Amino acid sequence: MSHNAKTDRPVRFLEGTKVYLRPVNSADTEAYYQLLHDADMLRLTGTQHYFTREQIERYIDSKSQDSSSILLLIADAATDEVIGDIALQDISDTNRSANLRIAISAARHQGRGYGTEAIQLLLDYGFGIRNLHRIELNVYAYNERAQHVYRKLGFQQEGIQRDALFYNHEYHDAILMSMLEHEYRARYLTHTTS
Repeated sequence: MSHNAKTDRPVRFLEGTKVYLRPVNSADTEAYYQLLHDADMLRLTGTQHYFTREQIERYIDSKSQDSSSILLLIADAATDEVIGDIALQDISDTNRSANLRIAISAARHQGRGYGTEAIQLLLDYGFGIRNLHRIELNVYAYNERAQHVYRKLGFQQEGIQRDALFYNHEYHDAILMSMLEHEYRARYLTHTTS
């Protein structure tokens, strides 16, 4: 019985105290489908398309073959409940750069530090394991909570893409932010230098 309990436990690829990040697989299709259709998440991420379960299953399968991105589910460390997803996309080994994307579903999971910890885990992986030099992200101007979190984590605003998103009958600006490896190390690894 203990053998089954161990094999049934989800893989914890990157582990924090509140959340862990784990690979997504075809068995997660239904959970990912529900996650992608959360009304708050659709608005905050500016998602404009509807996805079928079949499209999501094909997307998950394609991600396992895609070396230019890493897609992970965010799970509550205490309950194993999937509460969001996070990705490094457009990974360029030549430029040592990537784009970060995150989404936390349901208002009950937001504002609890889950996203902050998930981003910290992925930054550590990106800069410390993948040897990236630059990680960037886009956030829509109306998502003030996310902007606050990104600034708190050390992302710097680089520019504004005016009227980049048409959503809910109006245009919205997108804000480009980034972090460079030396900024990450100065902020998060200062305790290791003597």
